[in-house]
Amino acid sequence: MIIYPAIDLRHGRCVRLQQGDAAAETVFADDPVTAARRWVAEGAAWLHIVNLDGALGEESAANLAALERILATVDVPVQFGGGLRSADDVGRLLELGVTRAILGTVAVRQPEVVEEALARYGPGALVVGIDARDGMVAIHGWQETSTLSATGLGQRMAEMGVVRVVYTDVGRDGMLSGVNLEATGALARETGLQVIASGGVATLDDVRALKEHQTEGIAGVIIGMALYQGHVDLAQALAIAKE
Repeated sequence: MIIYPAIDLRHGRCVRLQQGDAAAETVFADDPVTAARRWVAEGAAWLHIVNLDGALGEESAANLAALERILATVDVPVQFGGGLRSADDVGRLLELGVTRAILGTVAVRQPEVVEEALARYGPGALVVGIDARDGMVAIHGWQETSTLSATGLGQRMAEMGVVRVVYTDVGRDGMLSGVNLEATGALARETGLQVIASGGVATLDDVRALKEHQTEGIAGVIIGMALYQGHVDLAQALAIAKE
């Protein structure tokens, strides 16, 4: 199971939001490279980076510049998402050095973009972000809730050839309220997808609980607020993941 420290970018800085609310923002580093260096120095083998401005449909040149600086500074694979709307967007990220591109809203609104990206770059270069509020998929930076269930979207993506998704419980994200183990495990079991859990990790117990269900298809966990506020020690989380 892979531990992914989260670096959320807004206006070029490393921030954390609560439940995706841009008004509930905490800045943890003016230069996101500082955060990237820290997590890699503490043992991270992957980084999970999100362009929040892109996800909200805002201009995001500062975030892309920060991504480029991170890629030039640390030598671990990066998965990156937020505001990707086309297969060409995916291609540009891969050319920059991103290992996996995350497609979110477009998987709901224009699934043909996922098909095209799969055909061009293969399933190893793609992750679909399934963000859910009360089991229903949230889109456009979580500002809208669709009529599609998380499981329904997962099944569609699996049929298309997607192998890996990030599942975020929007109501728990940034709240340190505990990961939604039940929904995460159910998504993995019912779709056969490799699921990366996200949203609400509060303590090492969350990491242990996910690890116990690894055989169901839980392939990783993204940790944000708990790392930045010191509730989870990255080295200890990595040790649990490797057990």
